[in-house]
Amino acid sequence: MIHYQVYGLELCSDAPIPGVAPVTSVLLPENLIPVSWGQPLPQVLNHLAPWYVSPTQDLAGFPLLMVWRSSLKESTSYPPDFFHFRYSEGVDFLVQCRPSWRIWTTWQPPLTLEDAATYLLGPILGFILRLKGVICLHASAVAIGNQAIAFLGSSGAGKSTTAAAFAQQGYGILSDDVVVLTPQFLVEPAYPRLRLWSESVQHLYGSPEHLPRIVPSHPTWHKQYLDLTQPGYQFQPNPLPLKGIYHLQPRSEEDHAPYLTTASLRSHLISLVTNTYTNYLLDKPQRQQEFILLNRLLKTTPVKKITPHQHPERLPQLLELILSDLADPT
Repeated sequence: MIHYQVYGLELCSDAPIPGVAPVTSVLLPENLIPVSWGQPLPQVLNHLAPWYVSPTQDLAGFPLLMVWRSSLKESTSYPPDFFHFRYSEGVDFLVQCRPSWRIWTTWQPPLTLEDAATYLLGPILGFILRLKGVICLHASAVAIGNQAIAFLGSSGAGKSTTAAAFAQQGYGILSDDVVVLTPQFLVEPAYPRLRLWSESVQHLYGSPEHLPRIVPSHPTWHKQYLDLTQPGYQFQPNPLPLKGIYHLQPRSEEDHAPYLTTASLRSHLISLVTNTYTNYLLDKPQRQQEFILLNRLLKTTPVKKITPHQHPERLPQLLELILSDLADPT
């Protein structure tokens, strides 16, 4: 078994996880989550009634995601013992919650372990953290000195692109796409990769082929990755306190962009609630607890809306604006 630490979770895997560096020591052996790859899933669920069906469908008309949940004993207690995730591309996960945590995954050809790993390192681990009551933001995080800042936003807002631009300038990266916060609002490190669309690679490096694809054999998965272990880049391996959150707004062609915008606490709370990770899988009590934690976060951490310029040539000015704002004592 190979040991890993991702988002503060301790994993032991029976196969290498692409993009994640193994560790030689385990902090809390009793908290290890075994991960099994490529074997048939244990038959413990009744698939007659899905618990969750994604409203979004693939080109063939199938839901992008279906989730079943079940307990081995007849009980209405929550959480159930098992959750079964089925992605329309052909990847399945079984997550055991009780009496201990465990993950199994399998996939259909021509998909590979690399395809399954993209789901594991995103929504599956994100879901486990949410069940544990941990705040997960749909964001990327950068180390500025001995503190962290997070870039919040919907898909395509520029979170990873902004983080990659900071990485080019030598700043350490803690996390991409999923920002996990401890109860003390420290940002947990993820793994040493940034995932970018080819358009962002073109803007940052001058060629869409500059970085390798995450899954070279996949016919439609065109995201590429920046390896933060290579010379000139840094991955921040230790948790850092969250200094501020920048909520990326739609890009603007206004001459004075990029710029910061003030907003009410209510507006910022809505931004945080909207951009929590895998929130579509939370029940009402979990959403209420999330609301309480996010209110606490707003009392200690400033959130600001920031509007980038439409043209990528203005990206350096966006970074300058953020660094200037961080240096402003007011």
